[in-house]
Amino acid sequence: MNGVPVELRQLTVLGHQVRAAVRSGTGDRPPLLLCNGIGASLDLLQPFVDELDPAITVVRFDVPGVGGSPNPRLPYNFALLAHGVGVMMTQLGFSTYDVLGISWGGGLAQQLAFQQPCRVRRVVLVSTATGSLMVPASPRVLRKMVTPRRYRDADYAIDVAAELYGGRMRERPDDVRRLMHDGSRVGSRRGYLLQLLAGAGWSSLPALPFIRQETLILAGDDDPIIPLVNAKIMSRLMPRARLHVYGDGHLGLITSADELAPLIADFLDVK
Repeated sequence: MNGVPVELRQLTVLGHQVRAAVRSGTGDRPPLLLCNGIGASLDLLQPFVDELDPAITVVRFDVPGVGGSPNPRLPYNFALLAHGVGVMMTQLGFSTYDVLGISWGGGLAQQLAFQQPCRVRRVVLVSTATGSLMVPASPRVLRKMVTPRRYRDADYAIDVAAELYGGRMRERPDDVRRLMHDGSRVGSRRGYLLQLLAGAGWSSLPALPFIRQETLILAGDDDPIIPLVNAKIMSRLMPRARLHVYGDGHLGLITSADELAPLIADFLDVK
């Protein structure tokens, strides 16, 4: 752990309360905005933040209905959420920023890159795909993904860890209790459902050739949720993307943080 202090903020964004966390870096580069996976609070990414170069300012937030952010009044889609994220970053004092999205958050990161090309400088996509038009996981894996049970029941999370997450979780499924339950905040079932609905019918596939930011795509070689072929397709369609395949699973950003954090810092030009 690098011991850099984190400031928790409660913001009002488009009429909704949003919990955010800001780790102020020691450098003058644009901040890195982290967009988390479905059902996951900002706390889940702490192991990655701890490994990341302290020169980088890091912004995390809880999507409405997740973690410390109350439920939204109405459903939302990725375009509206991306607009709200832009408002949030303005409130925090950041005109430009880099974005990293993991899993569901990778969809939001792609939307931000396409929707805010003058504000988003560089993009990192981890364990993610193109939405509804993608090579899907097996039906058995998808059935376990449609409920938030793995966030609410630690024993169940351990039981399904190997099958869902692959990689290092195949050998150490008990680690999922520490990573996903100790210190993490669980949102509501409605919040989880609204996240699912936000991605229903959405696809970045037609827009990928128009995303001009330099992009680093990180994919595990054993990811049951997002098969590796999706990352290969994305890297071929995005004009300025490069692909790095690491030896881990869907949660590699956390379980292999010591390997991936320096790689990401180098991509963001932090010296």
